[in-house]
Amino acid sequence: METIIYPSPIFGPVHSRRLGLSLGINLLPDDGKFCTFDCIYCECGLNAERRPHHKLPTREAVAAALEAQLRRMHEDGVHPDVLTFAGNGEPTTHPSFPMIIDDTISLRDRFCPDARISVLSNATQVTRPEVHAALMRVDNNIQKLDTVDVDYIKRVDRPTGHYDLEAIIDSLAAFDGHVVVQTMFMRGTDAEGVDVCNTADCYVEPWLEALKRIRPGSVMIYTVDRKTPISSIQKARPDELDAIAERVRNLGFECSVAY
Repeated sequence: METIIYPSPIFGPVHSRRLGLSLGINLLPDDGKFCTFDCIYCECGLNAERRPHHKLPTREAVAAALEAQLRRMHEDGVHPDVLTFAGNGEPTTHPSFPMIIDDTISLRDRFCPDARISVLSNATQVTRPEVHAALMRVDNNIQKLDTVDVDYIKRVDRPTGHYDLEAIIDSLAAFDGHVVVQTMFMRGTDAEGVDVCNTADCYVEPWLEALKRIRPGSVMIYTVDRKTPISSIQKARPDELDAIAERVRNLGFECSVAY
């Protein structure tokens, strides 16, 4: 099983298929995975197999490392398209997340004012007021919603704690359009041989109804791109993704597709 563990607190820049030249900001330890989901398709592997031993980077360490990297890039005449909070788990779980967002905005404005700040999140923390307020201050507030079928979420996304789907959908709607809904579509089976395809109408139609409630600024749909910890997971077909994207656009929402 090949999986990726990212350096911390800064990695890249890398060329993102969805975001452009992206400088990564990893608020989790650099020796393992720390996440409120344990997705069976996660490129970082399964939680139990990637338990970290190092501590979270401090707010001060993140700011210092980000400033140093942005300064180097600026001096080289290279500027990122986006500063992306991602890495080895859920970034919004960091206790200093709101303050780190403020630091990042300040450094972005100083070194690369045209860059966007993006947060890739699994949406488990959006019900927390301080996280919600911080996400309102970033350019791309990208929140995961793979389905609205709770049994599927338990089998595929596998929340590690309490997961209140209705509260999360309400909180996504409370962004009042300042949110990008990101959804993974796939085929194949889980480790127990259970079908995990979520491109059928029984999954897509309720998800579309949730989009109507959320009223996102846009929608990103994508499929598996790297090796997954469960080898029986497969890509969704391009024609399936295109058909789902067309249904999203028919609701009046912008929709991008990564095959």
